[in-house]
Amino acid sequence: MERVGEHSLKAGPLAVRWLAHEVEPPRAGVTGRARVVLENAGSATWRQRGKTGVRLAYHWLDPLGNAIVWDGLRTPFAGPVAPGDTVDIEIPVAAPRPPGGYVLSLDLVEEYRFWFAEVGAATLDVPVEVGSRIAERRLRVVVVGGADAETSAALEAQEEAVVEDKAVAVAYLCAGAVPAPDWSRLLLDAHAEGWAAVGGAIEPTSRTDRARLAAWAGGGGRNPRLGSPLLFPSLLDAIAPGEHDGLPAYTGADGLFEGRAVVRLRPRSDRRPA
Repeated sequence: MERVGEHSLKAGPLAVRWLAHEVEPPRAGVTGRARVVLENAGSATWRQRGKTGVRLAYHWLDPLGNAIVWDGLRTPFAGPVAPGDTVDIEIPVAAPRPPGGYVLSLDLVEEYRFWFAEVGAATLDVPVEVGSRIAERRLRVVVVGGADAETSAALEAQEEAVVEDKAVAVAYLCAGAVPAPDWSRLLLDAHAEGWAAVGGAIEPTSRTDRARLAAWAGGGGRNPRLGSPLLFPSLLDAIAPGEHDGLPAYTGADGLFEGRAVVRLRPRSDRRPA
């Protein structure tokens, strides 16, 4: 663990002395761990009151000190922490998106009342480099029902070649789904930024499908709150897809709609059943 040097302490009931810390190398969008050793240097006990009381939490700041994520995950202490007591505690830390340089600013919070820094206590500010969520840019594509000639040709023409083994992400299509050449690159970009699931826009070629798939039309940019399942999703961490209207879909959390990643979809009569 890395020891913390001497730092200013505010006399009074609420003060904290930071003693040591250890932060697991964070990956964008992933919840990792940190270990912190701290002392109650004030005159008041840090009490636990069910869902309230004193918690250890954090903010994510940019290198200039601007808040990127204010309300980090809260971790309660095992019990009351009296003045002079030292606590060695492990906490979950959800890394921000996208990768880059940040400051992990650790603080205590009296839930629903105030942060200790607001009453003069010192925070522990740790510079952290948040890494890419994926270690390699390797995308495998599964074509449900088998690929036809046009789908196969579109996959061969991808800007970032699709792979058969050692993939970090798996994308799902169906016969008759023809991805644009930059589709694989855009999916991998989004995964690297920290998203576990990415789905793109759909460009139907029939009037019926245009009405049915209007929620997935292109031109809307990126949206982490689409309100509809992600179709033709690319998934990390061995997540299995579901199905929506006969198409591969994802409905869980940690998903991004990437409106620039376009898949052209031929009419149903020209596709094999999914």
